[in-house]
Amino acid sequence: MITLHHLNKSRSKRIIWLLEELGQPYQIKSYQRDSQTFLAPPELKQIHPLGKSPVIEMDGQVIAESGAITEYLIEKYAADTLAPARDSADYVDYLQWLHFAESSAMLPLLLRMFVQKDGCKTNFLEGYAAIEVSKISHYFNDMLAGKTYMVADKLTGADIMMSFVVELLANSGDLEKFEHIQRYATQLSQHTAWVKASEIEKQLDASV
Repeated sequence: MITLHHLNKSRSKRIIWLLEELGQPYQIKSYQRDSQTFLAPPELKQIHPLGKSPVIEMDGQVIAESGAITEYLIEKYAADTLAPARDSADYVDYLQWLHFAESSAMLPLLLRMFVQKDGCKTNFLEGYAAIEVSKISHYFNDMLAGKTYMVADKLTGADIMMSFVVELLANSGDLEKFEHIQRYATQLSQHTAWVKASEIEKQLDASV
């Protein structure tokens, strides 16, 4: 059985969604952030030295990093359904978007969020975040033009990974500026497994 270590207000909703899509048996252990520091509790360090979430345990292994978890689970259980064929041109695009979510996209999005939360006026960081968020948002939006999904005209792990980027853009009020991302966000939210993952996340975060 797969065990997901879930932290409230983290990126692990994507992994809940993925697990629902896979249909594999799994269980969730839930953790709560410190209300003052917003840091993960020390108990998570008993699972992984960095004390981060999401983390999964399966087959005697501990796997961290959302992209690695997503790629591994899809390769193991859903290579024919949640990923393009390995020998296709779509597979290259799939890998790029799957990892874009936690690389090029994530740093400026998180920087902007932290600057806004602290109310600090760091001109360099504010300027950098604004420029980079605009850049990745326009790139993302342009790549969605005429597409139903990121690649291969079907739901893949790339869409599941990019859903957190969509969530951050939505939380900052950016979606209305980007027609294709807005449509894409609505479309993802209509997937049965996405709806189930959202319900599970709400229940977990309310019960810890």
